[in-house]
Amino acid sequence: MKISRIEHMCEGNGHVIIKEILDAPQLNGKCRMYAEVILEPGCSLGYHEHHGESETYYILSGQGEYNDNGEYRPVQAGDITFTPDGKGHGLANTGNADLVFMALIILD
Repeated sequence: MKISRIEHMCEGNGHVIIKEILDAPQLNGKCRMYAEVILEPGCSLGYHEHHGESETYYILSGQGEYNDNGEYRPVQAGDITFTPDGKGHGLANTGNADLVFMALIILD
C-alpha cells in the first residue's frame, strides 16, 4: 500500500495523508483512486473541481465541514458525499481528532 503525505493539497491548510488501497493496474482504467484519506486537526483538502470523473467520500471517523460547490455542511462518521462530473468540493477537519474517510474517484 502506497502512503503519501501531500502538503497544501488543492491549496488546503496543512497536509493530507493518502493511503492508496488499490494501485493503477488494480483500478483497471475504471477508477483514478480508491484510498483512505486522513485530515489531521486543522488540516483541509482545498476546494477543487472534477472533470471527466466523479468522487465519493465515505466518512469513517472524526468530524468536518464539507464544501459542496459553495454550500457548507457538517459531516461525521457514517456520512457520504458525492461530487458529480463538472462540480467541485473541499473538506476541512473541524474537530480535535483525525478526520478519516474513504475516497473513490470513478472515471466517466
